[in-house]
Amino acid sequence: MTHANGASGTGTTAGAGAVAGPVAGPGGAGAGRGAAARPPGASAGTLTSVFVRLKLSLLRNGLRQSSGRTAVFVVSIVLTLLFAAGQLLGLVLLRGHAQAATLAVLLTGVTALGWAVMPLFFPSGDETLDPSRLVMLPLRPGPLVWALLVASLVGTGPLFTLCLAVGAGISVAHGAFAVAVAVVAVPLVLLVCLALARAVAAANIRLLTSRKGRDLALLSGLVVAIGIQVVNFGAQRLGQAGGLARLEPAADLVRWVPPASAVGAVDAASRGAYGTAVAQLLLSVAALAGLLYWWQRSLTKLMTAPDGSTVAAAGPDADRKRPGAGGGWTGLLPEGRTGAVVERALRYAWRDPKAKSGWVTALALGLIVPVFNAAQGTGSVYWACFAAGLLGTLMYNQFGQDTSAFWIVAMTVSSKRDAYLELRARALALLLVTLPYATLVVVVTVAVLGDWAALPEGLGVSYGLLGAMLGVGAWASAYFPYSIPQDSAYKNAAPGQGGLAWASMMGGMLLATALCVPVALAAWWVRTGSASPWLLLPLGAVWGALLVWGGLHLAAGRTHRRLPEILAAVSKA
Repeated sequence: MTHANGASGTGTTAGAGAVAGPVAGPGGAGAGRGAAARPPGASAGTLTSVFVRLKLSLLRNGLRQSSGRTAVFVVSIVLTLLFAAGQLLGLVLLRGHAQAATLAVLLTGVTALGWAVMPLFFPSGDETLDPSRLVMLPLRPGPLVWALLVASLVGTGPLFTLCLAVGAGISVAHGAFAVAVAVVAVPLVLLVCLALARAVAAANIRLLTSRKGRDLALLSGLVVAIGIQVVNFGAQRLGQAGGLARLEPAADLVRWVPPASAVGAVDAASRGAYGTAVAQLLLSVAALAGLLYWWQRSLTKLMTAPDGSTVAAAGPDADRKRPGAGGGWTGLLPEGRTGAVVERALRYAWRDPKAKSGWVTALALGLIVPVFNAAQGTGSVYWACFAAGLLGTLMYNQFGQDTSAFWIVAMTVSSKRDAYLELRARALALLLVTLPYATLVVVVTVAVLGDWAALPEGLGVSYGLLGAMLGVGAWASAYFPYSIPQDSAYKNAAPGQGGLAWASMMGGMLLATALCVPVALAAWWVRTGSASPWLLLPLGAVWGALLVWGGLHLAAGRTHRRLPEILAAVSKA
């Protein structure tokens, strides 16, 4: 949330030296003990100055890496400032409105929640969030906490939060006592948000720097997508009768949750409830003290306790804990190439960060979008096909997911039959999850709509679309393979292959849509009342199966003939 936007290795090394200099001094260990004997205030002040300069150096060195990074940073600052200014102006204009306090309290609570979760999904956005980099330096946790807290004020995130807090304070402050409370509440809101983000990051730094932490960061796009759907749903609800008054029960609860309780204290002081105002303000002060204590305890543990994350893996029972080759669910798979490829594909989906991100995003959005539309009364059973379409995109660029390791697969493909079995097994691995999940989404959507008569219609169209996506995806994997960078969470194609990736995905989706025209015409025919809806279910399933079979056979021939070219295309990252 502090938005340091990364840093180069030079910036990190220079920053560490800058910290070590004033604290340890030129005299080495003896000077370090002398620094520890200084008054806490002087030590904390010196360390704070060093960390502020370190934060600025990290920011500056990060921007020097490329002009693109600089442009993105400048654009993000401009957009943040515009949004923050608009939000500040909007809150000021709400001054005197009946629901001004409701909106101010809830916005503060949502902002604090964002500060709490963003370090978990964007741990690499600020190198100073990782205190393990400072373990070897002679630093005490107390002064280190204050230095990092002050350094956290540098960034667009704190500026946005400050604008929000100022606007919230102005919108609810009426009277001299309320203004005095607001003067204390505004910086208190900012400090609680910063301390919350830092405490959460320090307590989970072992996770965030591990493979599971990188997997968590890759799911940030899912969080944003779900958040957009929730905001859209909430905005539509607020547009109905009642408006902001619908939020009053939630605001009554949130106004006692720090740091929103500080804004609630300003509102209480404006209404003359001085005892409530003092209690809510003290609640935020206590929360700040508790967060600083938790943060300091986490730093102490981090700097003194060994990393035991690999102890269990290296123990004498490690071999027995590893999943067996033939036990569990793998024993249900068929023998030969088909079973091996299905197991490999499912393990990739679970272990590979990029594959896992795609799976989770498709599964979550495939359910959220149709269900949310159905709950709002604006959806139909055809929205359930959104899940089949999203899950079908996982079949695209199958060989690119293997990257340079595709040479192992290429060594086992000596005929068109081998290529067909390879692609068929990959499609089967997807169908094991996508087919029941697409069925579930249709059933849930129909249940929310209360239109059970549309169930066979929705299933038929969904099965037809899923089959078209899988068949075209196999064809696109053979004709438009491209490499997927593994060292970047946000790049899905190697440099120079963006157009290829675009052609593969967009062209494939348009082709799949065109191939579903017979199913769409059959659905229209059923809608006119000329046939039973139950005829559409087998028709969609059979048509989808035929499209998968045809796509696999077309892709198999191309794959067998172009193995060297495919390997070169997927090995560029």
